[in-house]
Amino acid sequence: MVKPIKTRLPEWLRTPYKGGNEGQDVRRLLDSLQLNTVCQSARCPNQCECWKRRTATFMIMGEACTRNCRFCAVDHACRPLPLDPDEPERVARAAAKLNLKFVVVTSVTRDDLPDGGAWHFARTVQAVREKLPGAGIEILTPDFRGAEKDLATVIAAAPTVFNHNLETCERLTGPIRSGADYRRSLLVLAKAAELGKGKVMIKSGIMLGLGETADDIRQSLRDLRDHGVQILTIGQYLPPSSEHWPLAEYVTPEAFDQWGRIAKQEYGFQAVASAPLVRSSYLADLTAEQATTETTNPH
Repeated sequence: MVKPIKTRLPEWLRTPYKGGNEGQDVRRLLDSLQLNTVCQSARCPNQCECWKRRTATFMIMGEACTRNCRFCAVDHACRPLPLDPDEPERVARAAAKLNLKFVVVTSVTRDDLPDGGAWHFARTVQAVREKLPGAGIEILTPDFRGAEKDLATVIAAAPTVFNHNLETCERLTGPIRSGADYRRSLLVLAKAAELGKGKVMIKSGIMLGLGETADDIRQSLRDLRDHGVQILTIGQYLPPSSEHWPLAEYVTPEAFDQWGRIAKQEYGFQAVASAPLVRSSYLADLTAEQATTETTNPH
């Protein structure tokens, strides 16, 4: 077990209040359509900034996850509520109302469903595509227990980006990621790349500050590239409560910059977002654009 640190939040992790009516407008819209966002459920530190930009990451399939990861603030339930068949259409309506050019959809893990919610994901992508034919769409999915048929379902919906987070190094995956497996996550990413046939960008992310070493990080970067990942996010782990996995360290912005350079220059990721407040879907449109540019105009 990592020994927790007890220090004040560093200055670089303090997010200033960003006033304005934009965030209230987004909240009212989401409430009126009875939609969830990971911004709220995961207590994202970038919520004010993103909502001020009139963006949000939609979280489908309910507010309760069948897994209980030690790092995550999302509620846990062995038997969540049944899926709402109208939810994909409501997500599409909200995205159209916000006039989004890039839509991010994630979910809780639903191991209680035969397909893990793959068809619900696909329907959501299709509904958004109908309302906003020109928009980019990123999906951040669970591992579907590694089922190829379920991955095929979501990839067939043709999202712009398929994202599945590795979260942490192999050594820490067992105690931190409930019901997940490091190697299975890598195989999910590789299979998504294969099924996407170069038409779907593959993305993943890791957190720092959980107790990993530099060698652990390098191994994760190597593994992700070897399994087809093109876009990478690296952010600071912040425990949601004292009951969650303890924080090992606050990683400095300079160290994040260095890992970002290493990821691009040594391992060849096409787009990297590496900073303390980076989260999986933070400025997702910009990383997708960067990866597309890199693919079109390689050095």
